[in-house]
Amino acid sequence: MESTQDRNLRKEIEEKLNDEVLRGALGRFAEAYPTARAKAYENVEDLDSLRESFRQMKINTVANLEAITDKFEAEATKRGVKVYRAKDGDDLKKYLIDLCQKKGIKRIAKSKSMATEEIHLNHALEEAGLHVKETDLGEWIIGIAGHRPSHMVMPAIHLSRQQCAEYFSQELHKEIPVDIPYMVQEARLNLRQEFVQADMGISGANFGIAENGAIGLVTNEGNARIVTTLPKIHVVVIGYEKLIPTIQDASYIMRMLPRNATGQLMTSYMTLVDGVTPLMVKGPDGKWVEEEREVHYILLDNGRLKAAKDPVLKESFNCLRCASCLNVCPVYTVVGGHVFGHIYAGGIGAILTAFLHGMKDFEHINEMCIGCRKCVEVCPGKINIPGLIDELRARAVKEHGLPFAAKVVFENVLSNRKVFHTMLRMASIGQKPFQSGRVIRHLPLFLSGMAKDRSLPAIADAPFRDRVAKITKKIDKPVKKIAFFAGCNIDFVFPETGEAIVKVLQDLNMEVVFPMDQSCCGKPVLGMGDRDTGKNIAKRNIEAFEKVDADVLIFGCPTCAETWHETYLSIFADDPAWLARAEKLAHKVQEFAQFVAPLYAAQGRLNKKNGATKVTYHDSCHMRRGLGIYKEQRQLLDAAKDYEFVEMKDCDKCCGMAGAFGVKYTEISMPILKNKVDNIKNSGAEIVAVGCPACMMQIQGGLDKQAPNIRVKHVAEILADEIDRK
Repeated sequence: MESTQDRNLRKEIEEKLNDEVLRGALGRFAEAYPTARAKAYENVEDLDSLRESFRQMKINTVANLEAITDKFEAEATKRGVKVYRAKDGDDLKKYLIDLCQKKGIKRIAKSKSMATEEIHLNHALEEAGLHVKETDLGEWIIGIAGHRPSHMVMPAIHLSRQQCAEYFSQELHKEIPVDIPYMVQEARLNLRQEFVQADMGISGANFGIAENGAIGLVTNEGNARIVTTLPKIHVVVIGYEKLIPTIQDASYIMRMLPRNATGQLMTSYMTLVDGVTPLMVKGPDGKWVEEEREVHYILLDNGRLKAAKDPVLKESFNCLRCASCLNVCPVYTVVGGHVFGHIYAGGIGAILTAFLHGMKDFEHINEMCIGCRKCVEVCPGKINIPGLIDELRARAVKEHGLPFAAKVVFENVLSNRKVFHTMLRMASIGQKPFQSGRVIRHLPLFLSGMAKDRSLPAIADAPFRDRVAKITKKIDKPVKKIAFFAGCNIDFVFPETGEAIVKVLQDLNMEVVFPMDQSCCGKPVLGMGDRDTGKNIAKRNIEAFEKVDADVLIFGCPTCAETWHETYLSIFADDPAWLARAEKLAHKVQEFAQFVAPLYAAQGRLNKKNGATKVTYHDSCHMRRGLGIYKEQRQLLDAAKDYEFVEMKDCDKCCGMAGAFGVKYTEISMPILKNKVDNIKNSGAEIVAVGCPACMMQIQGGLDKQAPNIRVKHVAEILADEIDRK
């Protein structure tokens, strides 16, 4: 397969967006998956405990990987298995081709194995003159089609039954009707000869047990069991990340893999291969006799052992290869794994690509990850996929820098508050010919596509920092001194939100101060991996807030809050002096609703009320899954006397903004936004409340084009309106 650096990603995106079969298949599965998964876990008493047990087992395995590998090899060898450790794909292919030549192998039957996909094994074997046939139905179909897998568990999910029938007809040289049971039966008849005639069977493994040298296969088709038993030689290709210490540890995998992958309580087949078993064949006299059989385990490194020793990337060993992260990924659901992937798909695929294939291949597809963290929520191993991608982005920037344009903007604009804010003020004037109220509905020429399905936010005539002096009141005997961090969006796009936040805090008898030297939190810079510039921005913000010596730092933007609360600490991990200063302020960080809701509760202001106006709520990704805050906003909205709170479907699904992603990849952002707008409309709400200014920008833009009768308000604005009506 070609390297991603040689791909025309824009063209691929366009093709997949126009592929109705793909969009329909992925959309239907994404719709059904959460319910199926939840139902499958109904009889699991404590899912989080199960996930944590699996995670800890994997962490301990990686910490002792060398000893566990040695034990696995020793136990397998005791049982007659030949074990080979391949340093990379070329090494593995040489060993296997040499084995085939030595043993006179002509025909090979394979069961599903992503590790063999990873190293393009089939192509190498065919070049060596061997007949190779995939026997997993999905792999067999895409092999005929000449496609790569688009999903780690369901490789042919991107194809319709009509397309499959065409490929069946092509392969079997006869007309095959569009009838799934008939097609399956035809595949069985065809593949039966492959099983019978195969000299060698090649399989992957879902796990390898050090305690007894066994490998386990979890499947829904009987092909893997035949591949591992019928041919006279069985070869297992297994990555080091699949090793586990004991057979007891396999229970974690068996309890989660089927449920997470396909929403099943268990799969149709669970196969354990424990050493060499005799092969019974008919002799010349027609009698059954035992024939010598061979089993080979090939342990594939290909970058895995380096990752296992990496203090950050070793977390990738927690991957169960269930692909649940793909099943809930908003981007994957729109464009599929052929776009969002190299060999392995999705966010976890981007990470695996980095150490299995190299950083250049990673750098292109990593931009598809929007950091919504939905994947982390369902991952059995609790892998922080967006966090690992951020780490790899930072390493890529450190290795060869940023693109020139981004470097100039980051170092000379975003890191210089005065220049940055001056440019925003100039932009507020320059936008006038295109502005319509608070939005920009049309742009000229090649920019027109950006505002086709979504209006863009207009920069405010007067930023919040120019208004704050007029709205700040002197509070007698304040309860606390609050320092307000507005962030770029509230300061320059939604200053009314900033005014509402101040009004609510002052109504709670809080003294509010706004340090004028504050600027962007640095998330756009840090998100692209430029930690040096990010540190400079963080230092200036820290200095600005140290001067006011506030009791609490309040944020109206969860992204900014998380950046201050977590990211600032991580980027100063190797700088004790600045880390101490960042930690001191991080302890004071509170998101607006998180701070206000308990105070309202203490004052008896959280009693449920139902008004005439229906309001729903969109959970931003950074708020819900980053900060873990979602109850407080609902409590506040429930208590607003003029409103009736209604929950929308998929309230916590990403709106598709994701910072620069929403601008750079507008064509992907828009289908994600449309789903969000449809859910808002279907809720019957007249107002959608949000707690994130970036989501406000995106949802406001979508509603302005698709449902202009529905308004968007920050939670703080709804509370401020209540205060005004007292």
